[in-house]
Amino acid sequence: MIKGGPVDRTARTARFARVAGNNGPERVLIAASFVNRVGNGLFNAASALYFTLIVGLPAAQVGSALTIAGLIGLAAGIPGGRLADRRGARTVMMAALAVQAVSMAALVLVESWTALTLLATLDQLAAAAGGAAWGALVARVGTERPALFRAKLRTFVNLGVIFGTVGAGLAVAADTRGAYVALILGNAASFALCAVLLLLLPSYPPLPAPPRERRLPALSDRPYLTFTVLYGAMGLQYPVVSLLLPIWISQHTEAPRWTVAVLFAVNAAFCVLLQTRLGSRIETPRQGGRAFRDAGLLFLVSCPLMALAGHTPVWVAAGLLLTAIFLHSLGEIGESSAGFALGFGLAPDHAQGQYQGLLGLGFSAGQALAPAILTTVVLGLGTAGWLVLAVFFAGIGAAGPAVARWGLRTRPRPPAVPADTPA
Repeated sequence: MIKGGPVDRTARTARFARVAGNNGPERVLIAASFVNRVGNGLFNAASALYFTLIVGLPAAQVGSALTIAGLIGLAAGIPGGRLADRRGARTVMMAALAVQAVSMAALVLVESWTALTLLATLDQLAAAAGGAAWGALVARVGTERPALFRAKLRTFVNLGVIFGTVGAGLAVAADTRGAYVALILGNAASFALCAVLLLLLPSYPPLPAPPRERRLPALSDRPYLTFTVLYGAMGLQYPVVSLLLPIWISQHTEAPRWTVAVLFAVNAAFCVLLQTRLGSRIETPRQGGRAFRDAGLLFLVSCPLMALAGHTPVWVAAGLLLTAIFLHSLGEIGESSAGFALGFGLAPDHAQGQYQGLLGLGFSAGQALAPAILTTVVLGLGTAGWLVLAVFFAGIGAAGPAVARWGLRTRPRPPAVPADTPA
């Protein structure tokens, strides 16, 4: 092969497509999502420290402001998704990103609880509406091989969070007002850049709804509502790694505290390296239902291993934790891929935004309740709490195949084509 020749260029193009998307719109949306998540990683990892240490607000006030903002923001998901279906997903997402850029930049001026609550609420309302529109865009862009595209997209989303978190760690190490302000403005800039990148996407026209359809069909779609509840409940697996496990390691095991950072890195690495390879195989709702069940079974094994680390010597505990985080990462990939397969596969094409808004509402509600559930029930019961959590995940996952079958059985069937009609 001649280096730089046509064959070499073709091979490079094929390798690039395997990593970053099969066509221009896919690559644009992947790049925009990556930029957005880098900004999220910059801000989320250090926001609480900025408002408590630099601004000087009490931790309880910061927590209450963010909780109020998160709860109010939930209300914007379904209306934002419906607006995306009717006016165009790209338009709604760009508007939401613009609002987030302005509200995020204004946070550097915050000096009171009231200002923080108002700006955080505005940001969360825009985030919920933009998240629903993002889901509708994913459905319109990734049409060639949807499962492969969504797996690549999630890979780069995870990678963006990692890069952002590393940048936040540097700012926290500096521990100056200027460093924290740079994080906030960096996140604001990421929203603006993401909106600019979306200009490179085609302006996908809204798809017509069937005649006499209800105003909000997602709210009367019982199989989809059921999956939304299950998906929100299974989402408790994310704070298991980010919240519950660090507390367990520090208070109940002999493993050194730096083990927490190692496990974070291992979890992120597994998800980045394996998401595309494994997630691209989960394409249909039926496959999604099985992946949801398998994720629950993996959590059924990983949670007791985490609990067992509290009853073993230090090196045995470290080995158990690494094994548990590997299995948990596989479960996370299965759970997220099932969410894509069922969340998109059961939603009608003309109402993807509305349905994604509903699914996001369920997931966000689960994340809002997770800290209280995990820190009171699981930690309160100790080892038994971990076992209860494991059985909970397995039970939730076991419903996946049945919900998938139910959803497919109740989808509208395409009209039959007469035999003498030309294709």
